[in-house]
Amino acid sequence: MNALVTALQRLGLPLGEMHLLTVTGRKSGVPRTTPVAPITLDGNRYLIGGFPGSHWAANARAAGQGILSRGRRKEHVRFVELSTQQARPVLRAYPAAMPAGVAMMSRVGVVSEGTPDEYEALAGRCAVFRLELLH
Repeated sequence: MNALVTALQRLGLPLGEMHLLTVTGRKSGVPRTTPVAPITLDGNRYLIGGFPGSHWAANARAAGQGILSRGRRKEHVRFVELSTQQARPVLRAYPAAMPAGVAMMSRVGVVSEGTPDEYEALAGRCAVFRLELLH
C-alpha cells in the first residue's frame, strides 16, 4: 500500500492528508520515502509513528531532518521528538484530527476502539515528532 500511495503522490495526485517523507536511512545511508499524514495542533505540525518500532521513525530520529513533500511542494524539516509527557496531548488529539488513520490503526491492531484515551496510552511506545521548517 505504501508503494501505491508513494507513486500516486509522486504523480501529483494528493490523497487526503498524505505527504511523502524522505529521510536518510540510518543503516544504509540511502534516502527512504514513506507516506505520512501530519496533523496540526495549536499551530504546530506533528508526525506520529503509528506503529511501535516503525523504520521511518527510527530513521527520522537518527537523521534529525528530512523532506516533507506533497505534489511539487517540498519542505525541509527538522524532527523534534517529544517526551512521553509532551506526546500525550498530541496523541489524544489524533483521533479527531485523523479519522482515516484511526481506522487503519484499528485494522492492524495498534488500537481497538480508537478513543482519545487509547491513543494517549501509546505515549512512550509510538514516536511523536514536532516538525520545524528548516530555512
